[in-house]
Amino acid sequence: MSESNQVKVAIVGSTGYGGVELIRFLLNHPNVEITSVISSSNAGESITEGFPHLSELLVQRLDGVDPALIKSKADVVFTATPSGVSGKLVPQLLAEGLKVIDLSGDFRIKDGAVYEEWYKHDAPPAGLLEQAVYGLCEENGAQVKGLDFVSNPGCYPTATLLGLLPAVKEGWIDPGSIIIDAKSGVSGAGRGTSLMTHYAEINENMKVYKVNKHQHIPEIEQALSIASGSPVTVTFTTHLVPMTRGIMSTMYAKLTGSRSEQELVDLYRHYYEGRPFVRVREPGKFPATKEVFGSNYCDIGFAADARTGRLTIVSVIDNVVKGAAGQAIQNLNLMMGWEETTGLQLSPVYP
Repeated sequence: MSESNQVKVAIVGSTGYGGVELIRFLLNHPNVEITSVISSSNAGESITEGFPHLSELLVQRLDGVDPALIKSKADVVFTATPSGVSGKLVPQLLAEGLKVIDLSGDFRIKDGAVYEEWYKHDAPPAGLLEQAVYGLCEENGAQVKGLDFVSNPGCYPTATLLGLLPAVKEGWIDPGSIIIDAKSGVSGAGRGTSLMTHYAEINENMKVYKVNKHQHIPEIEQALSIASGSPVTVTFTTHLVPMTRGIMSTMYAKLTGSRSEQELVDLYRHYYEGRPFVRVREPGKFPATKEVFGSNYCDIGFAADARTGRLTIVSVIDNVVKGAAGQAIQNLNLMMGWEETTGLQLSPVYP
């Protein structure tokens, strides 16, 4: 695609970790030109004031949040905003005729009452909740093609659902027995400071948080219920660990029959055949967060325990990439009819 035919992209929330990661990848996307970086709190400043690592790479001043201005500059807009903000902004952007990929949680839950219960914000318009396609690319990629509006999945749900969906759909595990133990690096809490993520509080420490109350619970249950054909509830526990990036989701479920680890590997490799960002490990091999660091990959490993009749699934992603910006760009590629891997073919950073 020639430069004159590049799609013009705006990023709302450019000064958050998800927004700046979008910039990192999109600067290397051959079909994209970043024409507007937007921040409600830092409008008028150069983006390099807050992010000196972008010096001479992105020489732009931050725009304010103005849907008409965004429309004059861009074709597609990523909304990397806090929940409660996108719900009000996205309808305005769609009304301007923009394509929107929303990275917040505002449009992931189809039931507005459930959204309000878990997110403590007023739900967006019901019509838009229905319109938004849940952009878990490996599951709903075919639905995303040609769309104007996609809701990007959350980081924890991405790691968790990619690890569970094949076994749930095939009926190899009891969906009523699922327990999820998930751990995230501190970048998942955003760039704002708090006691929770203060260096002296998190260094050499591990914290459990939002026990049975995490807002990603209904998102996970919604997708698993669709996959199983009946309502699914899960036990989901999240932990903050002293690292910058990464999520490890360790899932436990009762097997419905005798399955070997090789059978599980074969099932998952067949399920994700042609999906370039899911890598399934050999039997007895387990992924680590460092092995997907800085990349759009999700790596999955298994342990089937004949003694207890339970299956353990380990799924890892980089929460800022596959859990946010990378999957959003994957959705952009699908929306525009481009090769799914365009701009995302970076190997993990190691060590």
